[in-house]
Amino acid sequence: MNFNWVKTNSLIKKVFNNLVWDIPNSDKKIFLTFDDGPIPEITEWVLDILKSEEIKATFFCIGDNIKKHPEVYKRILAEGHQTGNHTFNHLNGWKTKTNHYIDNFKLCETECLKLNSEHSFLFRPPYGKIKPSQTKAIRNLGYKIIMWDVLSYDFDPNIIPEKCLKNVISNTEQGSIIVFHDSKKAEKNLKYALPKAIQILKNKGFVFDVIS
Repeated sequence: MNFNWVKTNSLIKKVFNNLVWDIPNSDKKIFLTFDDGPIPEITEWVLDILKSEEIKATFFCIGDNIKKHPEVYKRILAEGHQTGNHTFNHLNGWKTKTNHYIDNFKLCETECLKLNSEHSFLFRPPYGKIKPSQTKAIRNLGYKIIMWDVLSYDFDPNIIPEKCLKNVISNTEQGSIIVFHDSKKAEKNLKYALPKAIQILKNKGFVFDVIS
């Protein structure tokens, strides 16, 4: 399965209903998520923005980055954000045998548990590419597999920052899970789009929350 489009349509959500695409609610809540950190400076910049805006988000972290930058991971937790597993080496599930994929997933889990006493049972597959066998194995371990309703495409060097912003503000609805990336590749688009998106969505009456 590969889900790389800006807005996830309702048919896909129904067909793959064992994955979490959005979170229906009656409070105009939406859910900011960030993939691929923690990365010094970039993740820290995101945390500064979220702190200044007094909002919380969910960070899907790569285990190897947690191992390299534990202080940044600890700051994510200390400031009240949620974290989730994004494999240890950002594996493409389509190109990885299931047993190796699960072993790599568990390596990330181990790094998370070293620093987070409150175990998070959230997982997002890198690239949105995951086999049914991998989905089954991870769900059997008690995890929710969190996909997305809105993809910013901040990671795409062919997309200008203004388009990245439009992707988010034009497609976000109540309950939407929105994906940004706290990565070097996404830095230019992220730094343009994120602050503006937050302000516009706030002005539309949306409330930001973590995924649990």
